[in-house]
Order: sequence, then C-alpha cells, then structure tokens
Amino acid sequence: MDELVLLAEELGAQLKQRKEVLALAESCTGGLAAVAITSVAGSSAWFDCGFVTYSNQSKVDALGVSAQTLDEYGAVSEQAAVAMAQGALKNSQASLAGSITGIAGPSGGTKQKPVGTVCFAWAHADGRLKRSTQLFRGDRTQIRHQAAEHMLLGLMGMLK
Repeated sequence: MDELVLLAEELGAQLKQRKEVLALAESCTGGLAAVAITSVAGSSAWFDCGFVTYSNQSKVDALGVSAQTLDEYGAVSEQAAVAMAQGALKNSQASLAGSITGIAGPSGGTKQKPVGTVCFAWAHADGRLKRSTQLFRGDRTQIRHQAAEHMLLGLMGMLK
C-alpha cells in the first residue's frame, strides 16, 4: 500500500498545481485507489469523491451507466468503464475521473474474460478520454493492487 500512497502523493501534487479535481468510480478494487488518495494529507483540496459501484444496479443508479451497455458488453468492458468514468465526472465537481471494473478472482472469470481482466477509463472535462484493458496476474489482493496502481499512473498520464 505504501507505493500506492506515494503515487497518490505525486498525483495530488500534479492535480493541485493544475487546479484540477479528481473523482473515481471503482468496482473490483472496492475503493482501494480512493483509500490511497485519502491517505494523503490535504487530499480534500484535489479529491472530490469516489464511487464504489460493485453491482450492476449500482453502476446504473449512481453513475448512470445504461443497462443496455451492461447487457451488451458486460460490466467488465471498456464500454462500461467509459460510462463509469463519464458518470463520475457528471455526478461530481471533478474535472478528471477514472474508473476501474474487472475480475479480481479467485472465481468469476471466463475464457473470454479470465480472472485478472480489468478495464479502465480516464475522462477529462475537456472531452479527452482514454481506455485500457489489462490482464493482471496473481491472487485477488495482487490483482486489486495492480489495478489501483494502473489507475493512478493513468491519471498522471492524463495530466501530461
């Protein structure tokens, strides 16, 4: 967790310098990225909120992800991740949002989407959007940690 907090400190410094505010939407990580961020003293100056939307219904209710997107592509898809990030932007005071949705295991994987499949999206209020799918290796804890790290690094990439 210490390395996540160090990344969060670096991210916070960049956000503060640019006068940007962050929101997160997390599923398989259960708020792990938000925990790292809120471990940084003063993060309230650049972190607005985090949504932990574990169920499909919570993705619909809290973030406005369409049921059609979830039915057509699944909760673990770049399409769902994009809708989550855009929903986090819309439902917050943030200028930058990131989302994580995936299969941390040990069960729940399929041949098409094995355990360790995690989809990400990063959305900026200026319209920039990035998305990514990664396949992480390890146990549930390791996959969740790698996903949170990838999220923080991706957010920093959006600020360059």
